[in-house]
Amino acid sequence: MDTKKNAALLVMAAGMGSRYGGIKQLDSFGPDGEIIMDYSIFDAVKSGFTKIVIVIRRDIEDEFMWVYGNRLISKCPVPVKFTYQDINDLPDGAKVPNGRTKPWGTGQAVLSAAPFINEPFVVINSDDFYGRAPYEHLFNYLTTAHEDNGKEHFCMAGYRLNNTLSDNGSVSRGICSTDSEDFLTSIEETFKIAKKDGVISGEKLSGENVTLVGDAITSMNMMGFTPAIFKELQLEFKNFTNGLSTESASKAEFMLPVVVSNMIKAGQADMKVLPNDERWYGVTYKEDKPVVRAAFQRLTDEGVYKKELWS
Repeated sequence: MDTKKNAALLVMAAGMGSRYGGIKQLDSFGPDGEIIMDYSIFDAVKSGFTKIVIVIRRDIEDEFMWVYGNRLISKCPVPVKFTYQDINDLPDGAKVPNGRTKPWGTGQAVLSAAPFINEPFVVINSDDFYGRAPYEHLFNYLTTAHEDNGKEHFCMAGYRLNNTLSDNGSVSRGICSTDSEDFLTSIEETFKIAKKDGVISGEKLSGENVTLVGDAITSMNMMGFTPAIFKELQLEFKNFTNGLSTESASKAEFMLPVVVSNMIKAGQADMKVLPNDERWYGVTYKEDKPVVRAAFQRLTDEGVYKKELWS
């Protein structure tokens, strides 16, 4: 009997620009020309994930496949599927408002993958490097049986704030609060976070200044779900489009974290926070590029990755 556990990795890459050159998601960072997404997918496969689904836009499909997609398909040892986030992909009866030019946010991006995913899955950003440990943690949690208490059991990677800061400017982070069993109770968006003279400070949505601790757990938008999330996304997306005002229609976004938060508040789901000590890397500022390249070179020198990653 085949007892292999299955889980998919969903990579959100629809935010890419349409011209390759300065697009950070397709910039080379590894010794053999690897992009950040290569390392994310490699770590997921090493951790047990059995399918990769990548969300892109149709207008960049040809260029994306030429620059990266075809190479990935030829090297990745598990199936790779592509889905498309389309501004016109709306619930029955809804129409694209005048002046709207961009897709509908992360909730719609995840919903676009529903035809390809019928197993637990993890969502990541294409231009973030998460380290291998959280893939292992989330895969194990999603593929383990949990108490049947009428809730969907979601999970997320929890990063130490200190491990997510940039030396080149301030950042925004979601600071997490949990209960005694490490289930998420709230995420507080905090802005202008920076470290100066050993002190980390930021600004709340209200504008209030706040001092933060380096060990504070923060969300880097790496979350694990069961396929039940799709039904809720469909329902909420319809409610979202029906509720658009004339003023908000051109810019409003249907955000995944809002739907998750609503499910938790309604008792439909819980979300286990799985802390890790990995260093997160991203290119928030152009000055971050050499830092990220140096990190991949160091990890290669240490043997975490091979020089030719997919060899």
